Amino acid sequence: MQQSKNPTAHLYTVPVRAPCRGRGVLWTQWGATLPKPLVRSAGKDTRFASALSSEANLSLPERRRTAIAIFHMPVQIIKRSKAKSAVGAAAYRSGTKMTNEWDGLTHDYTRKHGVVHSEIVLPPHAPPEFQDRRTLWNSVEMVEKTRDAQLAREIEISLPVELNREEQQRLARSFISDTFVAAGMCADFSIHDKKDGNPHFHVMLTIRPLKENGQWGAKCRKVYELDKNGQRIPNGKGGWKSHREDTTDWNDKGNVERWRAAWAFYANRALEAAGRPERIDHRSYERQGIDKIPSIHLGVAASQMERKGIATERGNINRQIAADNKLLKEIKARITRLYKWTKEQAGKPEGKDSIMAQLYEAQLSEGKPGSRYGKIKNLKESAVLFNFLNGNHITSMEQLYEKVAAMNKDYYSLRGKIVTAERRIKVLDEHLSMWEKYERNKGTRRQFDKMKPGRKKEQFEQKHSAELALYEAAVRYLENLKVTGEEITPKKWQAEAERLKAEKSVQYQKMKSMREDIKAVENLKKTAEQLARTENEPARKKEEQEL
Repeated sequence: MQQSKNPTAHLYTVPVRAPCRGRGVLWTQWGATLPKPLVRSAGKDTRFASALSSEANLSLPERRRTAIAIFHMPVQIIKRSKAKSAVGAAAYRSGTKMTNEWDGLTHDYTRKHGVVHSEIVLPPHAPPEFQDRRTLWNSVEMVEKTRDAQLAREIEISLPVELNREEQQRLARSFISDTFVAAGMCADFSIHDKKDGNPHFHVMLTIRPLKENGQWGAKCRKVYELDKNGQRIPNGKGGWKSHREDTTDWNDKGNVERWRAAWAFYANRALEAAGRPERIDHRSYERQGIDKIPSIHLGVAASQMERKGIATERGNINRQIAADNKLLKEIKARITRLYKWTKEQAGKPEGKDSIMAQLYEAQLSEGKPGSRYGKIKNLKESAVLFNFLNGNHITSMEQLYEKVAAMNKDYYSLRGKIVTAERRIKVLDEHLSMWEKYERNKGTRRQFDKMKPGRKKEQFEQKHSAELALYEAAVRYLENLKVTGEEITPKKWQAEAERLKAEKSVQYQKMKSMREDIKAVENLKKTAEQLARTENEPARKKEEQEL
């Protein structure tokens, strides 16, 4: 077992619907945005990070920087056919130097940064010497004789930033032990944390099963095909028909989904035990139906018209949804940056003169514009700033931080209401669309049903095939609604949709009105940064003169 010399927990901020920068679960910027987990791909397995409750409850007190639990779990096979080796992969993940006995190549990653913990977990019947990483993976390499052998399975998993290092290690170990080692696999995992907002661990798993005597077993076996009498079937070439079957179910296609669900369960249990409100979900955004406000389906006719440059009602709806999403993203980016800044500033001691007073005075004299337009603009900005500070009774950075935290909380409350309303509106619009298809085409269907079998009925069916198909689709849809217990009430659907749209419009106006307060705080931030540069200028010039 190898462990980092510096077990200090890495603290960082993330995103999934929140901010980050880096790779994986990282620090990124959406223009001016803070953390949004970036998505990486391993082979063809590209996963999107996602978060459930408390999207970015930045207003909650935390032990670390504000963060969001995210989900990232790509799976890949390490193959010789891709010029990869199990020894090389293990050396890289653990930050060690190892020589591959199969090809004689030495892999030295001792200068690799960010490996904070490495550990091997074995099933009870595994040889004790497999606790040595070199012995384990060289044994895997030597038992595989072909140049296209599959050597190991690797899974990369993002760790919740809300947990400290000890909690992260315990979480990773319990998940690996119960999910993989209990099934008979040998597991080698390393936790990486470069302090870039992306703590994660790599777990390498053996593919070949171990026998009870500690020897490697076969990956697959030959199975003869039998006839109804249980006799082997000749293949016409002097032998018998047969096929290969895996000796384990580790390659089952459904395993990845089960493993992802298991990780979500273990991670959420650990978050709950740590008293954290965040939760992760292994499903993609598409499956969850979260994150962005969903657009509506255009349909064939509307799509054709839009491609020709002709605006349609449904196209206009999607354009408005895109604009709404842009607004939500913009507000989130700006307010998250301000939250982080005010939190940092609130933790600093204030001097003799209140820092808020200093910033206000500096803002009044900022730029000293000479033009009439510049003076008027400066006066207006100062008036807005004064009204903001006075109206919110803000005289200290601590009070400003509390105000921004409240704004942040209001943002997520409004966003939640808007997204919930949009989802319901989308459902209602689909209900109403199907009802409209039913009503419009039911006359054609009744006419068709009254006709006697014969050539005329066949000709009618061919001529009105589209209408009849739409009617059938609408009937199936409405019948399914009845099965789920929902009543067919078009008038109520319409009334509810109109009410929700009106409420959403009000909520968007509230969201837009936040921009003025955000701009006032941004002006304070800008002034504070300029003030800091001004104060540091004499010291910098003195250092230059001394040099």
